[in-house]
Amino acid sequence: MSASNNLPVLVGVDGSATALAAVRWAAAYAANRRAPLHIVYAIGAPIDFGPGIGVPQFDYDSYRQVGWDALAAARESAVATAAPIGELDITTDLVEAPPIPVLRDRSKTARLLVVGTHGLGVFSRSILGSVSTALARHAGCPVTVVPEQADGFDGPVVVGVDGSRCSVDAIGIAFDEAAHRDAELVAVHAWSEFFRFTSRAEMAEEAGELLSQSLAGYSERYPEVRVRRVVVEDRPARRLLEEGENAQLIVVGSHGRGGFAGMTLGSVGQAVLHAAKVPVIIARPAT
Repeated sequence: MSASNNLPVLVGVDGSATALAAVRWAAAYAANRRAPLHIVYAIGAPIDFGPGIGVPQFDYDSYRQVGWDALAAARESAVATAAPIGELDITTDLVEAPPIPVLRDRSKTARLLVVGTHGLGVFSRSILGSVSTALARHAGCPVTVVPEQADGFDGPVVVGVDGSRCSVDAIGIAFDEAAHRDAELVAVHAWSEFFRFTSRAEMAEEAGELLSQSLAGYSERYPEVRVRRVVVEDRPARRLLEEGENAQLIVVGSHGRGGFAGMTLGSVGQAVLHAAKVPVIIARPAT
C-alpha cells in the first residue's frame, strides 16, 4: 500500500450503525493517503424458491430509496470525518445485486476493502456478519473489518508474524499503518510446538530468529516506527487478542504456515476476527 498507489478504498454500507463506523474508518484512511473513497450499497436479489412456491413481490423502488438514504448518510459521515484531514474524492454507487459478489469483484481493483463486523438484523457482536466473513475469505485485496465502536482508538498497531507469505504481507501493511498513525508497532510471534523432540529453550531461540528474519529490512524502510517484539509460547490468536486489547489496529495474514494453496482464511485470522474489539486488517493477497 504505497503512497503512489491511487487505487480506491472500497467500503460497503447497508444503513446500519456498524456500516457507518466502517465508513468513518475508511474515510480517515483514504484522506490520510489521498486515495479516492468508493461507497457501495448493494440491493440483494430475491431468493428463487423454485416453481410452485410463491414469494412476496420484491419492491425494488422502496429498496432503492433505502439504499439512496443509506448512501447519503454515508457520504455525509465520510465528508465530516475527512474534513480535518484533507480533501477526499468520494463516489457512491447503488447496485441491484447481492453485496458479497459485488464487493468481492470490485475488491480486485481496490487497495483496501472496508466492512463492518455485522449489518442489520444481527443480534450479537459475537456473531460475525455473513458479508464480512465471506469477504475476509474471498476478497481480492486486503480487508478491514470494523466494529461499531471503532472511533477514538489509539495505542499500538499489532501484527501477527509466523514466517508465512501472508505474514510477510501483514508485516508490510502493519509498518505502513504504524508509520501513518505515528504508533508503536507490536510484532507478535507466538509458538506452540508439542510434537517436536526439541527443548523449549531451542524452540524459543528459533522463534526469536524467525521474528528477527521476518522483520529484517523494515526498520531501515520505516526508521520512524518504534517496534516492540513479543516472542512467547502461547496460542497465536489468544496472544494477538491480548496484545491487541488496547491497540488501535490488529493486522493478520489470511492464512499461515498451516495453510495450503488456495486456503481462504486460517484459524488464527478467524479467531481474531470473531473476538477482536478493534479494527482488524486481513492481509489478503491482491488478485
